[in-house]
Parts: sequence; structure tokens; C-alpha cells
Amino acid sequence: METLVVFSHLRWNFVWQRPQHLLSRLASNCRVIFIEEPITHAPQARLERVVPCAGVQVWRPHVTGDAPGFHDDHLPALQQMVGDALKEQKVTDFWVWFYTPMAYPLASMLSPRGIVYDCMDELSAFKNAPRQLIQRENALFKAADLVFTGGPSLYNAKRSRHPSVYCFPSSVDAAHFAKAAHDHSLQAHLPRPRLGWAGVNDERVNLDLIAAVADARPDWQLVMVGPIVKIDPASTPKRHNIHWLGQQSYDDLPEFISGWDVCMLPFALNEATRFISPTKILEYMACGRPSVSTSIRDVVEPYNDVVAIADTAEDFIAACDAILARDEDRRAAHATALASVVARTSWDRTARAMADLIAQVE
Repeated sequence: METLVVFSHLRWNFVWQRPQHLLSRLASNCRVIFIEEPITHAPQARLERVVPCAGVQVWRPHVTGDAPGFHDDHLPALQQMVGDALKEQKVTDFWVWFYTPMAYPLASMLSPRGIVYDCMDELSAFKNAPRQLIQRENALFKAADLVFTGGPSLYNAKRSRHPSVYCFPSSVDAAHFAKAAHDHSLQAHLPRPRLGWAGVNDERVNLDLIAAVADARPDWQLVMVGPIVKIDPASTPKRHNIHWLGQQSYDDLPEFISGWDVCMLPFALNEATRFISPTKILEYMACGRPSVSTSIRDVVEPYNDVVAIADTAEDFIAACDAILARDEDRRAAHATALASVVARTSWDRTARAMADLIAQVE
């Protein structure tokens, strides 16, 4: 395989997460062409191209219509743009990798050596999910040579739908998160204790829980790092001790996380979180920081011995109180346990395992 052609609903310059971790590593052995979902309302159809890192090209289609995502209205323009660009670059020996089934119709114009479906989320459960998504996922399952899932819950939900489904949970770049030299300037002025969250703020975050914790402990500072998407920013709780810092660079995350006394995973318990495998939990651990999470299955089952679990505001606050009250010996023992968990996984190892499976099919 000389080239990996990837279709994604996520943009490369969005939050640095599973696609970027895996594909930037796979790019050491093959060219990666990362095709994002279209940007709408363009004066004319065009294909923007950028090179964000070695071995990776990002192709960003611009289309004249207004329908969101890989909509049927855009397919003719997308097929033309992508097809012409692939011919121009003489892409002949390639696999196709899908992050969204909505892009599957574009495979009809391609003749890949194989197809991967990396199912990192149950997209059909997300807010504003396209009505065609389930139908296209069914078709993608029939065509795919390999299916990877983003965690045990997704694996159990998908394993009966394809003969070659493999579970690859979220992992971590431990070295990256162990290198914080100092507190981040955006929070350095904040008093302690500090509770922090780093992630996308959407329908999966329990905003009522955040508000309740802030109200119950006005001396605690809640640092919220990450973009607000798919929800009205006005719906986020505004308090003197809640600090919405927006999307930050992946390079800066260690400085934020290492400056928190407690890390939060304040997920709502709804259909959108039923199958998630949060990347942040291992990033928190790699910084040596303690965490409190709501009862997300892919956190509870593998990590309940090192992560506090609490769903109500009262229990969440009590779990944070217990962490803040620990003595030095207990903090050191917990940090050792977290390091042991982190040592068992890495994005490098995950990417190699995926590449090996592709090589076996070839």
C-alpha cells in the first residue's frame, strides 16, 4: 500500500484526537490523504489542499450548496474533485479508510486494494445525525475488509456485523503529556484547588453537573478547555469560578492538565455517550493527575480501580473532596498506579497493530 485515502467527518485542525494520532503515525510508512467533509456556501467548487505534518495531505472540498456533511447534493462535485486530484497525484495503489459512513458513496468511483472502517463513535446517536447514516453504515460493513472500533462498548455492539472486527480503544502519547515544564499562562493566575476538563463541549457534557459543582464549592476553580459545538454557547453555565478557555493546542494540554488538582470527565449519561471511549482519561493519567468520572462504561470497566466514579453532584463533589484530602503517600501510590496503566498502551503500538492487520489482508 502506497497511499491511504481517508474520509472523515472531523477536520484535521479540530481537537487532536484518534484520527490525527493514528494517521500521523501511519504516514511514516505510506502517504495519507485526509479528505474532510465539505465546506458549504462556496462561490465555486474547489479543493483546498494543505500539508499539516510529514506524510499527510489534507484535502478540504468547498462546495456551493448548503447541505451539511457528505450530503447527496454534494456527491457529483466531490466525485469530480477527488477523482481528478487522485489522478493528478497518480494514486493507484491505495486503501480507503472511513471515519464516517456518510462518505461511503464516494467509494463507488474508486478501486482500492482494501477498505477500513475505523468506527470511533456511534455517530447515529449524536445530535443532528443524518437520517441516511445507518443505511450507509450497513453498506460500509458489507464492503469493508477490516473494522476497527474505538472501545469495548462499540466492539461489543459491532462485532456480530462483520467477520473481522477488532477492538482498539483510545490510547495515549505518554511522553507528550509528561513534558509540562510550567503552568499554562491562561490559568496560572487562578487559585487552587482547580478542577479541569479538556475536551469537546457538546451534548455529551453534563452542564448541570458543572454548574452544581461550581455552586456548591465557590472556592474551587473549574477550568473548561475545549471548543463548544452543536450546543448554544449561551446554554453553558456562567459562574465566577467557571473558566471557559475554548479550544487549545494539543501541545499546550500538558501544561493545563498538570496544573489541575482534579481532572473531570463530566459526561452526561445519554445515547450519545453510551459507546464512547474517552481519549482524555489516559491523557489525564499520563500527567499523573487523579480523575473523577461519571459512569461511562468504557471508563468504569477498565479503570474503576484508579478513577473515582460518581454520577450525582453530591457524589462528584465528595469524590473530589476525597482526592483533595489525600496525604503525600496516597498521592504517590496513586500516581504509580496511573503510570502502570499508561505503560500498557500507546498510540504507536495501536498504529502498528492496525498496519499489521492491513498487511495481512494484502
